Amino acid sequence: MNGTKFQLKVWKYLKTIPKGQVKTYKEIAIGIKSPKSARAVANACAKNPYPPKIPCHRVIRSDGGLGGYSGRGGIKTKLRLLRSEKVDI
Repeated sequence: MNGTKFQLKVWKYLKTIPKGQVKTYKEIAIGIKSPKSARAVANACAKNPYPPKIPCHRVIRSDGGLGGYSGRGGIKTKLRLLRSEKVDI
C-alpha cells in the first residue's frame, strides 16, 4: 500500500474494527495515539485506496452522522454496507 506514515497507521487500525461495529473519527485518533487528529483521520479515510477491504465505511462522526465515503457509490454505498453488517444507522 502506498500512503503516508499517518495514513498507513489509520488504515491498519481500520482493519481492526469488527464487522457490525463502528467507531468515530475521534475514537480512531485516540486509538492510534494521536488524540487531536480526528480531522486528519477523516482525511486518511477519504484517501483509502481499498474500500471496503479496508473498512472505512465503519467510521462515523461523533454526532452519529455518517460522514463521507470515498468508495464507489459514495454515502449510499456506505449506508448499504453498514446495514448489511446489521449496524443500526
